Amino acid sequence: MASVLASPIKLPCGLTFPNRLVKAAMAESMADDSKPGDAYITAYNTWGTGGWGSLLTGNVDVSIVYRGSNNTVAVKSTVDKAARDAWTRWATVSQQNGTPTIIQLVHPGRQSPGGAGNRGFFEKSIAPSPVPVILGNGLLERLLSKLFFGTPREMTVKEIEEVTQQFVAAAKLAYETGFKGIQIHGAHGYLLSAFLSLRTNLRTDDYGGTAAKRARIVIEVIRAIRKVVPASFCVGLKINSADVGGSESLEDSLEQVGLIVQEQLDFLEISGGSMENMRMAAGDNLDATRTAQREAFFLDYSKVVRAKYPNVILMVTGGFRTRKGMRSAIESNACDLIGLGRPAAAFPHLPKDMILNENMKDADAIADLTPVRGNWLVRALPIKALHVGIDTMYYGKQIHKMAAGGKPQPPPKSR
Repeated sequence: MASVLASPIKLPCGLTFPNRLVKAAMAESMADDSKPGDAYITAYNTWGTGGWGSLLTGNVDVSIVYRGSNNTVAVKSTVDKAARDAWTRWATVSQQNGTPTIIQLVHPGRQSPGGAGNRGFFEKSIAPSPVPVILGNGLLERLLSKLFFGTPREMTVKEIEEVTQQFVAAAKLAYETGFKGIQIHGAHGYLLSAFLSLRTNLRTDDYGGTAAKRARIVIEVIRAIRKVVPASFCVGLKINSADVGGSESLEDSLEQVGLIVQEQLDFLEISGGSMENMRMAAGDNLDATRTAQREAFFLDYSKVVRAKYPNVILMVTGGFRTRKGMRSAIESNACDLIGLGRPAAAFPHLPKDMILNENMKDADAIADLTPVRGNWLVRALPIKALHVGIDTMYYGKQIHKMAAGGKPQPPPKSR
């Protein structure tokens, strides 16, 4: 029985999700001159008929200069009628069956590769501090790191203020074109995540030096957005789980969460990883089987946040594959919402067809996905990010297949 997974949940802003299953954000990379064109309309028409509690879009870049990819949707400094109409069409088709859709806003920061955006290939990206992206310790990995990312330059306070206003402009566009809310991306090594992290934020001014100061930009972005959208508009945030035992302390992370959730925040999504450590895609054990050991990568951290801040609506994304595991996470009060990325790419109607389908037994309500390893050459290359990236690329292709009117498929079973 799906039971609790099928129950609605009302956010502080008043927006109601009809059930607890959220299509999580994934890289779509199919924009038409920075706009959501026909490919987005077809894909979101499919997801919009899948019975989801909410749809979270893939990355929308708030900067046209620094982008994660030239194929992402991005908000230009001046939004013309064609772009506005494209956004309105996107919102309409996504929500035609009452599924609230949330735009995920991001600035890639130090993870903007050379040549992405309106800047030269060798023009540096921006970050809180000049800490380079390191894809791995191998010679080839370090060479690729320098070639594609290099070392970012430290942002000025004026640039921090400009980025804040870019998030504001993008949120305002989302509201005006009919979306139900936005999610600020503060995870996965992107700009705001880099500010939050002790490893990548070495500043000694008002935006660094303590856990509270490292969280300042996130709080300023939330407050600035709230000034231009109504209270009924959803504002969420995605953060990384604490890297306990590594560069991030649990105490610092919880302090930052405490400061952030004092703002008008509707939900907090917990994920993890970055381009340097792709935990959001692989978890901690690539060789683990699809059992309770691996399901829900970041649930332990969510439980700690719940104990400290019991009133925050929590969403956990990463590793969920079974109805039983999803239901257990909600019933244990570890989280309120289940984020599903790759299962949503392979099974766009997953809620309606499987997880919330009362005619399907728990034993059969499993979105079983075989890891994609690539051919022998890929496996032989000493590049960790590539090994995980091959798996990620597979699901990107399924989204593109869906966007072209085809039927996405889960990976073939390993022999």
